[in-house]
Amino acid sequence: MIISSDFSLQKYNTFGIDAKAKTFVSVTNETELAEILQKHHSEKPFILGGGSNMLLTKDIDRLVIHVNLKGKSILEENDDYALVQAEAGENWHEFVLWSIDHQLGGLENLSLIPGNVGTTPIQNIGAYGVEIKDTFVSCRAMNIATQEIVTFDKAQCQFGYRESIFKNQEKDRFVILSVTFQLTRNHHKINTSYGAIEAELTRHNITHPTIKDVSNAVITIRQSKLPDPKELGNSGSFFKNPVIPKADYDKIQSQYPDMPHYTVSETEVKVPAGWLIEQAGFKGKRFGDAGIHQHQALVLVNYGNATGAEILAVSKNIQKTILEKFGIAIEAEVNII
Repeated sequence: MIISSDFSLQKYNTFGIDAKAKTFVSVTNETELAEILQKHHSEKPFILGGGSNMLLTKDIDRLVIHVNLKGKSILEENDDYALVQAEAGENWHEFVLWSIDHQLGGLENLSLIPGNVGTTPIQNIGAYGVEIKDTFVSCRAMNIATQEIVTFDKAQCQFGYRESIFKNQEKDRFVILSVTFQLTRNHHKINTSYGAIEAELTRHNITHPTIKDVSNAVITIRQSKLPDPKELGNSGSFFKNPVIPKADYDKIQSQYPDMPHYTVSETEVKVPAGWLIEQAGFKGKRFGDAGIHQHQALVLVNYGNATGAEILAVSKNIQKTILEKFGIAIEAEVNII
């Protein structure tokens, strides 16, 4: 376990921002994590996972602990279900593909989402009609102050749209160590109703899709819209899709008849933030090395040497314009550091 000083985090965040950590350590097991937390918990260390859901706007003037715990296994199984556990440092997409290779269903719609397993419950990640909470059973987490290991079940996590207890009451109090999911062995619940999945399957003449077919369709769709962070710095979807009162939506739709939406309840609808941003004229725009992706308005990108502050300024400009044009407030999905 090596502690480094004045450490560049450029390779540890998907935006590729060259911010520095005052000190940095990568831990590969729970013993190392407990040891480093015991020594440094009073400093409020910064916990780093896959670096895919954050925008670094400044250097981090404290210890950064990179959680690099690896491992995945089937804990128990029967003819219908399997309980699968993955360590926090496992790459999320690789874990999804591993599950599919083992004929386990439930995560296929979440293919190609960047980041690591440990951060998925914090954000309650979701895509194409599926969220982590749909298959989540529990997660093990270490208390930063006491190093006690606690298990949180689904109810205790208080999942909401891109929300969990780890973003609210328990924020900065725990390090997630591993996550357990209940996945289907047979009678998979194939979900193709959201987005362009049906169209992609039809294009390949697939009428009875397998979980692998759905995963492949999602991967193709995402690759057509979203840039690879290794080639163009980004954090995936930068903004949450806003949920607004249906009465407000009806009023706005009278001006914009083509405005898409998804029903949340009898009184609320979800509006695609990407559509709002595109209608406001931001899609494909560039402000120096910071910009909005040409194929997906929901994705802010670093064309090379943008600072986090420059990308943040672009995001604030978008938020201000959307509020003025539509009367809708859109929130950042990524964590602004």
